[in-house]
Amino acid sequence: MLESLLLLALALVLVFVAAELFTNALEFIGERMGVSEGVTGSIFAAVGTAMPETIVPIVAILAGGATMEINHAVGMGAILGAPFMLATLGIGIMALAAGFSRSWHIPLHPEPSGLKRDLRVFLPGFMLVVVAGLLPESWDAARGGIASLLILGYFFYVLKTIQASRALVENGHATEAHHELYATRLLPEANWTAIAQLLVALCLLVIGARMFVSGAEEVSAMIGVSAFVVALLIVPIATELPEKVNSVVWIRRRKDTLAFGNITGAMVFQGTVIPAIGMLIMPWHIDLASAAGASIALTLIGGIALAVLHACGRLQPRLLLLNASLYLAFGVYVVLSFA
Repeated sequence: MLESLLLLALALVLVFVAAELFTNALEFIGERMGVSEGVTGSIFAAVGTAMPETIVPIVAILAGGATMEINHAVGMGAILGAPFMLATLGIGIMALAAGFSRSWHIPLHPEPSGLKRDLRVFLPGFMLVVVAGLLPESWDAARGGIASLLILGYFFYVLKTIQASRALVENGHATEAHHELYATRLLPEANWTAIAQLLVALCLLVIGARMFVSGAEEVSAMIGVSAFVVALLIVPIATELPEKVNSVVWIRRRKDTLAFGNITGAMVFQGTVIPAIGMLIMPWHIDLASAAGASIALTLIGGIALAVLHACGRLQPRLLLLNASLYLAFGVYVVLSFA
């Protein structure tokens, strides 16, 4: 047990260090490219830090062997768990960081058009994911059509975000590096140096997330928690750590646009592209009466709550803690139901 706990602690330290290197390199690259914080947060950071949770379900699904049914369950749990974690615990952790470092009552101020665009793509896209899971099993062509629509929608979302970048830069939302590039203490200041630091940080994020998964699985086995709970709760926590930590770093630096974009941009990617891949390579069926159905409902509630608070100009940390409470309620439900 002690070794597993030490592994968890080491993994957390590694993820925090990697996140600092990652955000520093992204800020430098974004500033060099002259793009807006929306592009840096919602696309560069969101997709980059989404690699661990993208790899986990795909590897699980394609693993094959005698445990194919279990692999599919793990893949489905990881795919649905990622947007759930972001919309609930991710927002909640960011709210805690803002509350403790600033104020619980003063609203956060991300660039409004980017956040609105993220939520307008995520909510209907994720609803299509649910619709695909409720179709009869024989309707493979319809699921394939929905998967294609989701991937195409994400492509246009990226184009729209990039198109909006120039006007946002002119209005004062350009990406600005908070510190000089850390790698320049050893290497010359150049674009390739920033890319090298970014790749090293991404590798460390993946390694740290996988270490956390291994430690969490060992601890779960020792305390008797089922594999389903691990797939639905513990694995997504580990794989979503990069988004959460990066957003905490940016919140503390008062870079609200980067912090929100890092999470909501990942919600778009994890709620459209990754489920679309899942539909194409595995049986895609959702039982709304199960824990998966509960997680879907709470994901949508978290996304809608964020959209409402944003529309009302009330993105206060104390109100955003509602999203964290959704995660806690779901955790109690899953543990009581499946442990």
